[in-house]
Amino acid sequence: MRQPAAPQDIRRDLVGLLPKMRRFALTLTRNAGDADDLVQETCERAIAKSHLWDGKGRLESWIYAMLRNLWVDEVRKRRVRVGSGTVDAADHSELSIDAAAESSVYAQQMNSMIMSMPEGLSSVFVLVSIEGHSYKETADILGIPIGTVMSRLSTARLRLAAMVTKDGGRKA
Repeated sequence: MRQPAAPQDIRRDLVGLLPKMRRFALTLTRNAGDADDLVQETCERAIAKSHLWDGKGRLESWIYAMLRNLWVDEVRKRRVRVGSGTVDAADHSELSIDAAAESSVYAQQMNSMIMSMPEGLSSVFVLVSIEGHSYKETADILGIPIGTVMSRLSTARLRLAAMVTKDGGRKA
């Protein structure tokens, strides 16, 4: 059994995970401000709870699970306070990507398509297809069975392919 990671190690590793954390947070929150707040809260919690990280598995998976759990808690709080606690996906159109103009436009279109899918589908798609997590890791992060991950990923891919074909005559 490895020693728990030192807080300075977690801080260092968190810096490299920030872009990935933000992308995942955007799939959950559908709002850039909420995503940034969620990432910050996750970093604070990870540093404060670094003594609980046992070094097994990927730190990234531990962080993603923490981020998701914090968002679930926030949604519950918001439902009690004001209502649904989410922003319509159609109102969200943000993911900054440094690329050539055409690639950037295409990436923005793809991001909008991904964000237009329900949160359960977009989260699974981002974790598996973009972030490269295994089905098992994704299941653990989201707290769902592996079969649900496979089903949601298949549905997300089919929906995305249909949207791409409809929007530009391109095949996915």
